[in-house]
Amino acid sequence: MKRRDAIRLLGAAAVSVSWPSAVRAQQSMPVIGILHSGSADAFAKQIAALRRSLKDGGYIEGQNVAIEFRWANSRADLLPKLVDELIRRQVSLIVALGGNAPALAAKAATTTIPIVFITGADPVRAGLVASLNRPGGNVTGVSFLVEQLGSKMLGLLRELAPNATAFGFLVNPSNPNTPRQIADAQAAAHALRVQLLIVDVAKPGDFDNAFASLAGQRVGGLVLGADPLFAGVAAQIIKLAAKHRIPTAYYRREFAEAGGLMSYGTSATESYSQAGAYVARVLKGAKPGDLPVFQVVKFEFVLNLKTAKALDLDVPPGLSARADEVIE
Repeated sequence: MKRRDAIRLLGAAAVSVSWPSAVRAQQSMPVIGILHSGSADAFAKQIAALRRSLKDGGYIEGQNVAIEFRWANSRADLLPKLVDELIRRQVSLIVALGGNAPALAAKAATTTIPIVFITGADPVRAGLVASLNRPGGNVTGVSFLVEQLGSKMLGLLRELAPNATAFGFLVNPSNPNTPRQIADAQAAAHALRVQLLIVDVAKPGDFDNAFASLAGQRVGGLVLGADPLFAGVAAQIIKLAAKHRIPTAYYRREFAEAGGLMSYGTSATESYSQAGAYVARVLKGAKPGDLPVFQVVKFEFVLNLKTAKALDLDVPPGLSARADEVIE
């Protein structure tokens, strides 16, 4: 036998041995299913934080873990179908992101696949877990309460517009947290002796009319309620606020970084990072029901002075001094 032919035979033998091993390794790789109510573009920064946290926990996509994404793009009616797809994919774990709806859809679909959620609501009240310290079952996650954000943001806007008699509050009526957000903001408005105009926006096409209505009523400012729908169309909202010259307070720093006037809320990036850490722990064998719900308690106030100047607003020195970050 010629040497060249012998080499070919050895090479073929090596392939026949290594190929099944590679297939088995790929099949045994855990798969993380990510179920999100929003869109990939709007949450790219947060997903990057989750990936970094997974890496810190020893899991690198494509090397020892795979990730399957399912994006609802603000269509809650698609969530049951999307979670079924992940279950049929035989994912090792489901990460439910973008509000209560994905987490509830995942919980309704499986009692055996581990679920890690991120929610801005009280997860006990929402029916996701039995308690914060001992979630029980196959579910745990990260919670950052948004119900009291409206009152804080209204107070900040009042400092910018001390003579205003009315402010707007933009909410998604389909969000189960909305009634509690409204109640909190109305209590603050009553204490400040100003009128609070509640405006419902259920889909992206409603924003134009909503801002035109608020501008017509000459509100002194606008508070944006916390909702995954709004995060997905941040650029549209910021543009409309500038067009109608309405000082607007947002619940995520990304709005202020993109040109919004101010933001007050917890760090979404931190929440995703913590979720990634929990995912890594579950993949290593921890039971979700034994992991306490992680509560994000740090709030940050970001003020965009460039936008304030464009709106001809006089920012009190005390207000900018209290900001955790000032964008100039």
